[in-house]
Amino acid sequence: MESPSQVSNALADALSDRYTLEREVGRGGMATVYLAREAGGGRAVAVKAMHAELASALGLERFRREMEIAGSLSHPGIVPLLDSGRAGTLLYYVMPYIAGESLHGRLEREHRIPAVDAVRIIREVAQALGYAHGRGILHRDVKPENILLGTDPPRALIADFGLARAIGAADTTKLTKTGTVVGTIHYMSPEQVREDRTIDARSDVYGLGCVLYEMLTGAPPFVGRTVTELVMKILRTPPAPVGAVNSSVPAAVEQAIARALAKAPADRWPTMGELAAALS
Repeated sequence: MESPSQVSNALADALSDRYTLEREVGRGGMATVYLAREAGGGRAVAVKAMHAELASALGLERFRREMEIAGSLSHPGIVPLLDSGRAGTLLYYVMPYIAGESLHGRLEREHRIPAVDAVRIIREVAQALGYAHGRGILHRDVKPENILLGTDPPRALIADFGLARAIGAADTTKLTKTGTVVGTIHYMSPEQVREDRTIDARSDVYGLGCVLYEMLTGAPPFVGRTVTELVMKILRTPPAPVGAVNSSVPAAVEQAIARALAKAPADRWPTMGELAAALS
């Protein structure tokens, strides 16, 4: 296995005609993120290099197809895809660098977020997801790590479109060390956990409901000591009411979350627009 320095050197060499890598700024279950700058001292960008096991499982063609779909989205609440490709054994993609932090980072620091801020963030993300859904594109991996809290201008953005669908089609026998499924299952809808053949926008509604639940209570709706225990809770156990954990949450917000987290898709908000309207 290559060392992190070997990986960054290989990536820097492969991208040297377009980008200058400056430093590593993040590392997760799927990818390592580098701050870079466009050639000639241009704008700052974030380069995400997929971990080796995941890159091998994905394959270049599947990755390219999904990145092409993601690149077709243009909305102020969606972090755009600027570039993607392969550098040796690495698969990478490039986005603008967003000044600020992820929602995950804010939750780690604050544990809970005031209801007014939480609802504003979720409504902004819902607008972006609704735009994508209107073009037939689902996110499939809505979670705090993929929500960025920009500061210039101040607004919430959703990132990493296309990856979840690509990963879902990957050779999962190769995903021995990425932790991809374990790391994101807390926000997966029951139908996604079951790997149903048909998944629609209501799966993303569920994921966004999970994120709002965590913002207001300090934890996702379901946790478990093992993946099996967590899966059983997602499939069978109703979540504790938000108000039972945080009594300051308005009743209308609690009711909107409860409907977003319904086990059956037919019982959820049909669209992101309706979820956002209920939260307003």
